[in-house]
Amino acid sequence: MGKKRIYELAKEINVSSKQLIAKAEEKGFPVKNHMSTLGENEERQLRAAFKPKAAHQSTQATGHPHRSTTTARGGQSTGKPAQRSTDRAAHASAKPQQKQAARPAQQNQGQQSNRTTSNAQHNKNNGQTGAQHGTHNSGTGRFGGSLNNNTNNNNGRRGGSSNGRGGRNNRNNRNNRRRNNNNNRYKKNQRIKDTNQHKGAPERKNKALPETLVYTDGMNAQDLAKLLHRSSAEIVKKLFMLGVMVNQNQSLDKDTIEILASDYGIAAKEKVQVDVSDIDKAFDAEMANTKHLVTRAPVVTIMGHVDHGKTTLLDHLRHSHITAGEAGGITQAIGAYQVHYNDKLITFLDTPGHAAFTEMRARGAEITDITILVVAADDGVMPQTIEAIHHAKAAGTPIIVAVNKIDKPGANPNHVMEQLTEYELIPEDWGGDTIFVNISAKFGKNIDELLDMILLQSEVMELKANPDQNGAGSVIEARLDQGKGSVATLLVQQGTLHVGDPIVVGNTFGRVRTMTNERGRAIKSAVPATPVEITGLNDVPEAGDRFVVFDDEKTARAAGEERAKEALVKERQNTSHVTLDNLFDSLKEGEMKEVDVIIKADVQGSVEALVGSLKKIEVSGVRVNIIHSAVGAINESDVTLAEASNAIIIGFNVRPTPQARSQADSDKVDIRLHNVIYNAIDEIEAAMKGMLEPTYEEQVIGQVEVRQIYHASKVGTIAGGMVTDGKITSDSDVRLIRDGVVIYQGKLGSLKRFKDDVKEVKQGYELGFTIENYNDIKVDDVVEAYVMKEVPVK
Repeated sequence: MGKKRIYELAKEINVSSKQLIAKAEEKGFPVKNHMSTLGENEERQLRAAFKPKAAHQSTQATGHPHRSTTTARGGQSTGKPAQRSTDRAAHASAKPQQKQAARPAQQNQGQQSNRTTSNAQHNKNNGQTGAQHGTHNSGTGRFGGSLNNNTNNNNGRRGGSSNGRGGRNNRNNRNNRRRNNNNNRYKKNQRIKDTNQHKGAPERKNKALPETLVYTDGMNAQDLAKLLHRSSAEIVKKLFMLGVMVNQNQSLDKDTIEILASDYGIAAKEKVQVDVSDIDKAFDAEMANTKHLVTRAPVVTIMGHVDHGKTTLLDHLRHSHITAGEAGGITQAIGAYQVHYNDKLITFLDTPGHAAFTEMRARGAEITDITILVVAADDGVMPQTIEAIHHAKAAGTPIIVAVNKIDKPGANPNHVMEQLTEYELIPEDWGGDTIFVNISAKFGKNIDELLDMILLQSEVMELKANPDQNGAGSVIEARLDQGKGSVATLLVQQGTLHVGDPIVVGNTFGRVRTMTNERGRAIKSAVPATPVEITGLNDVPEAGDRFVVFDDEKTARAAGEERAKEALVKERQNTSHVTLDNLFDSLKEGEMKEVDVIIKADVQGSVEALVGSLKKIEVSGVRVNIIHSAVGAINESDVTLAEASNAIIIGFNVRPTPQARSQADSDKVDIRLHNVIYNAIDEIEAAMKGMLEPTYEEQVIGQVEVRQIYHASKVGTIAGGMVTDGKITSDSDVRLIRDGVVIYQGKLGSLKRFKDDVKEVKQGYELGFTIENYNDIKVDDVVEAYVMKEVPVK
């Protein structure tokens, strides 16, 4: 017989653990709490100590009639109250004796409260019997005095005795019953409470074990508990019994997991983990799918030297005027457009021709099917023309040469053909396989012939894709919009991209929130060879990154976060620090001066172009160090970083916020703003060479917030607003800023206050104004007034 605990013995003999512990301490047993164990001798003594009480309680439960009757009358003998009751029924003169006998009964009622409930019920039944049979039951019944008492109670209640003794007895009985019920209810609740305290929580019924435990390396006890349908505490205990000391959060190796599965009697199988962060592999898998292929539109990249007419050609194809909107007439970012011709679609990519945009041209060649090489007939082959040829050949795309500007005097298309033969681009008329088309993009000459050649070449290439699978493609451009957040221009190369798709783009992830085409119209899906602009990413991706659509958002998030971590680790590894090994080399380079630069631009491609161009500047004894580059407006964090590192901030097609400008003025941080990329490069190079001549510097004198727009047929758009900072003068230059991006630069057409022309309006006053040759003013636009001030060389 094993040792028994205190709470187990208490449950068996129907007493509380506290009572059992108190009794054990009286006997000198070494017990501390309800979990203490008892020996056989100790258990026997405790059982014996509580045995009489248990017998007494069982007698109460049995409820013999004569005991119940005796206790209900204050513990007196059965015969005495019966005789007194009989005398009272026969002789009225016996009332004083009964009154004296009733007093001790009332005094002893509280002492016998434990047995009153059963007695009261018994008396009630007997009283009803006595009422039916009259006085024949008095003193002679089987139950003796009990019947006499109940007879008296009934007589007192029904007969309305003048002395009220019967009514007082009934009230006493009712009070006793109420008190006894409360006491019994309290004791019952106390016993239930004591029992529940030692009973413990009910045991959980475990589910059946799986036939095979499919695990991954590094799982912890909590993960295994879910797979095995067991509690984590049980898993930890099982591992402890197997000699493995772990907690529920520690990772377990494969051997430990297999031993645990063997102990449970089930097989173990390791799950092969797929690297979801390798989107290049997923992209290649999507592109290699050859099922359900249908013909798709060709993707055509227009390349060539700067100012040879690439954007003008595309402008004519789209029947729009986008060249005028480009600063300096130069394309600053990749544009993606679709053209309908002969009931077919052609997707065009326009790449910048300036030398700074080499990487953007390389990306354009990688994602294209056909390359259109635009060469000016009056200018011939130029450096960027040669570079475009190399990019197209490296990507393995066929080249169609468009000899432009044949309408200009001095144009010589044959000379262009002769030059291109040096680069293995031989015209078909000369026995080669390269298509040449003489065009005039400005007047639209031979444009249809060029489109026919593009469609003919695409038919020969048999371009196909599967629109029924998850979307995959590449990033053409990316930027940070103040209202929309991260905005990315994507080219869908395989599958179909839908609004709401979970997507991983480079090192970013998200869900496609909105999707618009090149004309700004919202669309719900994009088939292969369609350029779209999406929002919903957690960060701005890099131009040229690939994107893949995942089946669920959880997997996409995991892949994106993992790729972001890997990129951060790689960036930290590339950061060089001074060590004892390279200290001497660093000291030798002490004569080398550095110009620290922070670059902020409107789109990612412009950031890359500026960074690459500035790093290539080589001036004896000076080099450029790019300490930070990002997309978006210049903010206070940029100024703080520039002040701490003594750096210059270069803003390309973006503006500083008012707070950033104020902080820059107080911290003496130099901010240079440009909208033509080679102006920024030339300025930095000239500064590095110490060749800066006296020049003019713009000085911002005020800002106006547009609050109301009025349209007049003769005047144009009239803007009403308030000067929020500084002042604005009638002869000042102005720039229109929308969401931190410069939209237009020009001069004021008029400046009025209360319908009167004024020369200036100061801060806090309202005004009305127009801008020369510009009407696209909107509410909440910011107009920045500035003057050009001559700054001497220091």
